[in-house]
Amino acid sequence: MATRILVDHRAGGAQAAATPAASEPMPTELMPAGDAPALPAHIARIVPSAAAAPLRHPEKANRPDNPIKRKPDWIRVKAPTHPIYHETRNLMRENKLVTVCEEAACPNIGECWSQRHATMMIMGEICTRACSFCNITTGLPKALDADEPRRVGDAVAALGLRHVVITSVDRDDLRDGGAEHFARTIAAIRTAAPETTVEILTPDFLRKPGALEVVVAARPDVFNHNLETVPRLYPSIRPGARYFHSLRLLDEVKRLDPGIFTKSGVMVGLGESRSEVLQVMDDMRSAEIDFLTIGQYLQPTVKHAAVDRFVEPAEFEDYARMARAKGFLLVSATPLTRSSYHADRDFAALRASRDAALGRSPAAATAA
Repeated sequence: MATRILVDHRAGGAQAAATPAASEPMPTELMPAGDAPALPAHIARIVPSAAAAPLRHPEKANRPDNPIKRKPDWIRVKAPTHPIYHETRNLMRENKLVTVCEEAACPNIGECWSQRHATMMIMGEICTRACSFCNITTGLPKALDADEPRRVGDAVAALGLRHVVITSVDRDDLRDGGAEHFARTIAAIRTAAPETTVEILTPDFLRKPGALEVVVAARPDVFNHNLETVPRLYPSIRPGARYFHSLRLLDEVKRLDPGIFTKSGVMVGLGESRSEVLQVMDDMRSAEIDFLTIGQYLQPTVKHAAVDRFVEPAEFEDYARMARAKGFLLVSATPLTRSSYHADRDFAALRASRDAALGRSPAAATAA
């Protein structure tokens, strides 16, 4: 059985309603608050008081509505009815696990949960960023649960997972952005389930010196950080992040530990051009990224960024051909592709692709 437990970073990037300048990305400088790290200024301004009923996306409340377009036939998914889907759902509830599948309104939840593939978010379900594409709750996160890494490790062992994916919300409120918590979670999985391969999908650790080194030292098998979109769209889609910082993050992973697979993804249908997507591919290959994912952006609510267009399946096939020609070890490009979609199967293919490129037999690779 191959169940995925993740911590979602697509909860990541930031978009706020009250930007200081519409033409500039939203700053993420922290507001001083004594000796404790504070939230980014744009979040601190919109976090509701304890007495008020919290909104899921308070920073988007006053934005004009963007009507949600009718999805084409190739994006329709069936409502989940499989009994294993309900078993997986009950398992998540019983273990008090937060899943990105639900929080991010993933369209693949029915398929994945019916195969006992669940994606868990660590470090809570509240994000300090507010990407205009993301459905994760924005606000003031709770304190870290020190026992969470152990529980994740125990769950992985109990489920007998071959491959597990860990992702998280952004935690700008923490001095290390949650790097030590990631490392402790990886270590707990290694202890409880030493045969399980570990994939992480991380925040960008923007302005968190030394954080990346802590995570890389824990030696995940796959380090994923999504660029999400093309550089031109960052001010409106992912303003709390910086394109070239995210790119450098992945490049630095390879410098620190060349043996770790690196992975990144982008959404299409936000208004990007084909040439811009191809340039992102070139940038990724310059950073030696191994695995590229490309999927259709789907608008969560009327307050989120509008879908510019639905990219047809043939265009995804073209992107996949171009990416493979540019040298990626593995490419997943379909309308419903998401970062953790088929992650267990893809990891096996990724490892086989690298072994083939190095001229190693499967037996020799396993021994190595």
